[in-house]
Amino acid sequence: MKHIALILMMTATPALATPEYVLPTLFDVSGVAADDVLNVRAAPSAQAEILATLRPDATGIEVVQEQDGWGRVNAGETSGWVAMRYMSYRTDVWDGAALPDGFRCFGTEPFWDARVSDGALVIGTPDATDRSLPVSDLLATGWFRDPTRVVLAQGASLTASPAICSDGMSDRLFGLRADLAISGQERLLSGCCTIQPAN
Repeated sequence: MKHIALILMMTATPALATPEYVLPTLFDVSGVAADDVLNVRAAPSAQAEILATLRPDATGIEVVQEQDGWGRVNAGETSGWVAMRYMSYRTDVWDGAALPDGFRCFGTEPFWDARVSDGALVIGTPDATDRSLPVSDLLATGWFRDPTRVVLAQGASLTASPAICSDGMSDRLFGLRADLAISGQERLLSGCCTIQPAN
């Protein structure tokens, strides 16, 4: 009888909920009147200073952090908070091992940037022409909508992992930390990645 009760208890327990999304990811502004704007505030509070605004039809807004119903976004050269009740989650961002269209990474000391284009990892530095290295593989964890990615290319690898990250040059914050290894270089290059579509 104890065994039957135990089985009933186990089958009656709901499964652990899968999170709807993992940050960073993209949202569209939703529920804002056509003649209004969504305020980007200095802190997660309706009383905080307004730093910028988003159009009522703005799409592809990268949210990198959430706190008490507010989401951190970048607007221009600053980082601020929007009310998440006016943001609609997009389900087309982290699909399999693919990269979102706006995916790009960058770092300082030394300055570098990287993106994947036409099957190649394109790495740029201020003192050299861009290097285009064929991509051999693109890896993901396989966990539900986990944004962690590794780009394996001929002579280089780029890892992007969820973490709040500063570019060191502005007040913006990003949701992915980047580590770039290039064959022949003495050190690992570090920086941030964004998935915000370019304007």
